[in-house]
Amino acid sequence: MATSLPSRAADLVFLDGTVVTVDREFTVATSLAVTGSVITAVGGRADVEPYIGPDTRVVDLKGATLLPGINDSHLHACHFGLSTPPMALDIAFPSVRSIADIAETVRAAAASAPAGQWLTGIGWDTSTLDECVAEPERLPCRADLDEAAPDHPVLLQDLSGHASWANSAALALAGIGPDTVAPPGGEIVRDAQGEATGLLREGAQALVQQAVPALTPQVRADAIRSALAQLRALGITSFTEPGLGPGGEDMSGGSMGSGTLDAYRTLLAAGELTARVAVLLLPTGLSSTAEEFARVTEALVPAEDGADTRWLNVIGLKIFADGVPPNKTAWMHEPYASGGCGALAVEGADDPERIAAIREMVLTGHRHGVQLGIHVTGDRGIDTVVDALAAAAESDPRPDARHYLIHGDFLPAGAMKRLAALGYGVNMNPTLKWAVADMEEELVGTERAAYAWPYRDALDAGVTVTSSSDAPVTFPDWRQGVSTMMLRESRSGRVSGAGQRISLAEALRTYTADAAWQDFAEEWKGSLEVGKVADLCVLGGELLDADPREIPGMPVLLTVMDGRVVHDLLAQAPGDAA
Repeated sequence: MATSLPSRAADLVFLDGTVVTVDREFTVATSLAVTGSVITAVGGRADVEPYIGPDTRVVDLKGATLLPGINDSHLHACHFGLSTPPMALDIAFPSVRSIADIAETVRAAAASAPAGQWLTGIGWDTSTLDECVAEPERLPCRADLDEAAPDHPVLLQDLSGHASWANSAALALAGIGPDTVAPPGGEIVRDAQGEATGLLREGAQALVQQAVPALTPQVRADAIRSALAQLRALGITSFTEPGLGPGGEDMSGGSMGSGTLDAYRTLLAAGELTARVAVLLLPTGLSSTAEEFARVTEALVPAEDGADTRWLNVIGLKIFADGVPPNKTAWMHEPYASGGCGALAVEGADDPERIAAIREMVLTGHRHGVQLGIHVTGDRGIDTVVDALAAAAESDPRPDARHYLIHGDFLPAGAMKRLAALGYGVNMNPTLKWAVADMEEELVGTERAAYAWPYRDALDAGVTVTSSSDAPVTFPDWRQGVSTMMLRESRSGRVSGAGQRISLAEALRTYTADAAWQDFAEEWKGSLEVGKVADLCVLGGELLDADPREIPGMPVLLTVMDGRVVHDLLAQAPGDAA
């Protein structure tokens, strides 16, 4: 597998491990060399040793596993940084296990924050809060937070990012009262007296988000830096930032648009990016009209700005088609267990008007010649979107558009076949499957919950499937994702959809080679082959023989980005030559 003798010595050489190339044949080697920013040799020890020079760093893998750098292909990195310590409160399981725990976290933060300062966080999940588990009708409310922070506005988003929990101070600053009308598709949850409880769903969240002071350029850059530090420690060297633009509201009330994109450009220019970033622009958010989408898209689709697209690539547009199952806003063919089928998340007086709006938005984006990533989760919503994609392709044939569904929770068999025929993909979320599978049984029943994120069926139908965390919705731990794809076990350990299990090789492809396909980059990244960029990660232990339940605990020992070591737990390990 190695090339001819090198013209110069390698900068990095890895010996005596399991080198999982994820090439077309899923070749496994033992050694690899990196010269500059590219892979220059892959094979056995004898193939790679000629590349060792006096200044080469030689890493004895000692049986560890070398993989392509991980590509989390749907990850809100700036929001992830903003939503995790030190920039936000930690209100996600297992750090908190009850509403009382969250109130105490808020109380502690308020004690050291100036009066009037906003307190924000993300990650609460009713399926893990003791009070809500004991009494399913019990929901978080403003009274739970008011006593803990009477002098601070508080805004906490849930696990999905599709619901927010505010205290009275935040509602007052947002001007939400008895007569406030939620935007179409959004909901201000009210009690029996008509008073806002503090819960806001879907587009109604923006009513409070807009009251939060806008982010400064420094805060945006610091949030991305914080996210990058966490990602490189996980071996993640590429991700898609899906939703920068006028339609993307962040927890500060500011748009996750040009300001955040400018922050990425600044970090790139300063050499601070430690991951490759693909960007989907979001012209409009939930409850948009087709006319608004077309108008904003016309002004938003960018010309080339001179940035190195291998590092920062504004690749396409995002469209919201429906909501999410936990909020019962995913559009389903059959009702939820408690009734209702959800709806499309666009304006329209009835279903036919909303379907027409989705078709027009998809056609508008398609005709701009960019990739479309379409958020859709319910089976009826998916059928509607696939109809729209097929109609757009027929109206305006484009080779290799690579549009894809985002999430695709309840992807129907017929939609899979049509996506495969069109050459389009779906981006699924195994870490979310792990987190919510038990809760979904109560929402849609055991059979439908087990089917959610049907990896096996989609791959068998010929669909290109990629995997992502949707961070900060879930922590971006691809190791848990791989384990979940192989086992289909929930956080409680229960099996949810054994028939949708896939192999280790298939799971790794969704995070590497196939994720590179989504980025139009499979020719130069996503696998360990000579001539491709040296984006790598070293996982402690022998991955190919590991029990899938042990994979989440295998440490990421080293991350290499474009030939440069950016995370290193091996530097002091005995036996390594630096």
